[in-house]
Amino acid sequence: MTWPAVHISRPFDHDVETVSGVAGHPEDLPLWAAGLSAGIREEDGRWFTDSPMGVVEVAFTGPVASGILDHDVTLPDGTVVRNAFRVVANDDGSEAIFTLFRRDGMSEAEFQADADTVRGDLDRLALLLETRFPSAR
Repeated sequence: MTWPAVHISRPFDHDVETVSGVAGHPEDLPLWAAGLSAGIREEDGRWFTDSPMGVVEVAFTGPVASGILDHDVTLPDGTVVRNAFRVVANDDGSEAIFTLFRRDGMSEAEFQADADTVRGDLDRLALLLETRFPSAR
């Protein structure tokens, strides 16, 4: 069985290494990822954040430096949500691509709201990158 999916992408004026270095750095996640806006903390080499569902763990499955920002989110009940997120070269810059799956039980409205959240996250990531590394373009 497979879930319906949508690929949400956004170009960046920064190379893969720069985008991946910021997007894949756990301490930076609250600065651009809405679902982690409550903050993130490291405990024994693992990264946790508070969510409306309780404490969740976030783990990149990488290699992040290569633009593979896939990450698992472990929910309080032990369910693991796998998220596919890649950064690929796009001429002198890069393209970030997040694959959003419509999981069982998710309404169309919930799916669209999640897609809007991802788009907002990528926009915030672009602002963060531009603040840290102003592009020459």
